[in-house]
Amino acid sequence: MKRREFLRNAANLGLAATGAAALPPLEAATVTGPIDHVGSSMVVRVRNAALALQRKDWEHGSLAQAFLEMEDWPRLILMAKAAAVLCTPDGREAVVSDGSPTDPAMGGEAYWKAAQLTQDSALTVAVNGMLNWILTGAPRSADGTLSHVFNHMQMWSDGFNGAAPFLAAMGHYDEALRQVEGYKRRLWNPEKMLLAHIAEEDAAGNVTLAKPVEYFGTGMGWAAAGLVRILRQLPASYARQRTDLIAFLKDVIDGSLRYQRPDGLFHNLVDQPESFVETNMAQMLAYSIFVAVDHKWLDTSYLTAAEWMRQAAHKKVDAYGFVQGACGAPQFNSSGVSTEAQAFFLMMEAAAARHGKH
Repeated sequence: MKRREFLRNAANLGLAATGAAALPPLEAATVTGPIDHVGSSMVVRVRNAALALQRKDWEHGSLAQAFLEMEDWPRLILMAKAAAVLCTPDGREAVVSDGSPTDPAMGGEAYWKAAQLTQDSALTVAVNGMLNWILTGAPRSADGTLSHVFNHMQMWSDGFNGAAPFLAAMGHYDEALRQVEGYKRRLWNPEKMLLAHIAEEDAAGNVTLAKPVEYFGTGMGWAAAGLVRILRQLPASYARQRTDLIAFLKDVIDGSLRYQRPDGLFHNLVDQPESFVETNMAQMLAYSIFVAVDHKWLDTSYLTAAEWMRQAAHKKVDAYGFVQGACGAPQFNSSGVSTEAQAFFLMMEAAAARHGKH
């Protein structure tokens, strides 16, 4: 496409001309990145279904991260532009209700990449505003661990994939590691090798696990995905911390695989076979394994489990592209579909395709 035609398209999308001219037009996004979309009708269906779903801040961010993993720059930029429209006065992006202090940060790495690609000052201001919120405004405990809610101190397993990867992507490595340690200290059960979903902390700093203590499959998935995203960002000078994170990542994945079903999937409450069979945990772990093996953080023996989970997830994609059997929106307490499950299918496929090219 000629330069002036692309610039006209960029103007229609609201992109800054500076830096954007090097990007492909939206129509070309189906052949960019590690996935050949033209030859993958399932990926196209899942992507289109994802874009059709209503989304909250963390779901929007998860889908933006999927486009980052796919190197689908035009759609990534559109997601970042949309997130910047819905900024709260405190700096959080893509917020359509009060929500969580840290959930919006799930898209922070992706939004920052979009700002870099476009050199769009509005995107840069929005991302820096959210970073400032996380660093100085978000509620946190006495040891600095960020709370998942506003009205009291709660730390959720989701938090491993919340602010910490965003902080690492923005160069705040020590703060990202502090978040990981804070969540791990409160939630990790070394005997079960599982993460409890929620820990509560009172004004005196006493920590208790929320009752009933539940070990959510997607919580394990959030942790694995967050850890690989942080590991990708850590510089070589953080060798000791990298070793510690890799050991924890291995524990999270090994602990999960203890509870894997014969069909490759997991129960929604990992250690409770009476809970429903859930799809997204398998996708999240498969994505994490493919990335970790490619970076040599895990050995190749894990690829068998990753491919097993991937094939199980493929069987859950319906004719419309919805990943069925996930912990479903809007309440996330029953089997259904969700934007985050759509996003992690795309992330899994991008990681698998990238691994195949390696």
